[in-house]
Amino acid sequence: MVSDPWQILVTGGAGFIGSNFIRMVLAERPNYSVVNLDALTYAGNLESLADCVHNPKYQFIQGDIRDSAVVERALAGCDAVVNFAAESHVDRSICDSGPFVSTNVTGTQVLLDACRRMDKCPRFLHIGTDEVYGDLPLDRPDLLFTENTPLCPSSPYKAAADLLVLAYHHTFGFPGIITRCSNNFGPFQFPEKVIPLFITNLIDGKRVPLYGDGLNVRDWIHVQDHCEAVLLTLEKGELGQVYNVGGCNEWSNRALTDMLLDCMDYDEKMIEPVADRLGHDRRYAIDASKIQNELGWTPQHSAWPTGLTKTVEWYRQHETWWRPLKMQS
Repeated sequence: MVSDPWQILVTGGAGFIGSNFIRMVLAERPNYSVVNLDALTYAGNLESLADCVHNPKYQFIQGDIRDSAVVERALAGCDAVVNFAAESHVDRSICDSGPFVSTNVTGTQVLLDACRRMDKCPRFLHIGTDEVYGDLPLDRPDLLFTENTPLCPSSPYKAAADLLVLAYHHTFGFPGIITRCSNNFGPFQFPEKVIPLFITNLIDGKRVPLYGDGLNVRDWIHVQDHCEAVLLTLEKGELGQVYNVGGCNEWSNRALTDMLLDCMDYDEKMIEPVADRLGHDRRYAIDASKIQNELGWTPQHSAWPTGLTKTVEWYRQHETWWRPLKMQS
């Protein structure tokens, strides 16, 4: 652990993973302070950080990472940057990819250049996704994404920011690191995503929409495990490196649905089959051995059914958080 006090700029800190990360840092690193820069788009919600507002170690700035003046103001005095700010809802990107390219790619470039203009360029951790690797066949469970897997994303905006960070490190010696994580679940997730969507639908007695044949496989990681990996990588990761972060927790969408139905005392009659998503990748699977072997991280909260049942209970107890968001979406 870093002993000196750090001020960390967290971009996208009002989102699902960013808000969980900020809360964890403030709780586990009392010598750190956090600046949260967030544009407060549909997925950003300051209610997710209501318990942090009066913490003297926490500061919020509303602004867009594409605005260089706002970024430079937020960066003042910071020792590190964690870039969570990204459009991530694939269904929305299929309808209109423009905001995704603008935020994820141009926004990252603005951040990188603003850091380089500082007297002391801060340590920069870019939060990526396993989606950059494309997909794996269902009939080859032995195949896993490693950090050396060629990038072949189905959503073309996904990999560009990663490549910018790596290029800046190669050309300028920029102190960049990348993590690529599998599907997250847990508290404060926007109810458009599959697990909170299904949970909140079932709380209201509504059916859950299952894409296609339901056989698409994802590796699920609890957001707490992901945040612990992010903080560890920020403090101890090697500059210029990529670290895969996975929950070792692969399930098909149908199996996930069945577990949620069982947990909430429903049967398969609550499943509503819907047409498959365009370009829907069949399987994601992470090899997280690099971060485990080099940094000593392992997931502690992701195993099902415990992680899933705790998540269901959180949404049952926090209707005042998710219901207004669901009414807007």
